[in-house]
Amino acid sequence: MTELKEEIVGKPLELEGIVDYQDNTIVSKELVKHTTGSITAFAIDEGQGISEHIVPYDAFLQVVDGEAIVTIDNETTNVSKGEMIILPADKYHSLKADVRFKMILTMIKEI
Repeated sequence: MTELKEEIVGKPLELEGIVDYQDNTIVSKELVKHTTGSITAFAIDEGQGISEHIVPYDAFLQVVDGEAIVTIDNETTNVSKGEMIILPADKYHSLKADVRFKMILTMIKEI
């Protein structure tokens, strides 16, 4: 199954404007959904985060605004605008936004 959002197909997008911040919450917008993966934009307000979890596939996290603390298997690192980090399959990971933070998350699944 492939689902592309028609309003974005074949058009240049300004990455920081794909999703807007909302106070005290996480906003997400799925851009592409496919059986082999997905691309989702997130806007995460200061103090919010994604709790520790594990998935059976790799993910590519690209920071488009702000910064966050990413923890992978109990090792913590900071990521900032213009940086990326790979979240490996089968490893516990989480993130927390000490300041407002936007990212593009690309999930890469195997069939």
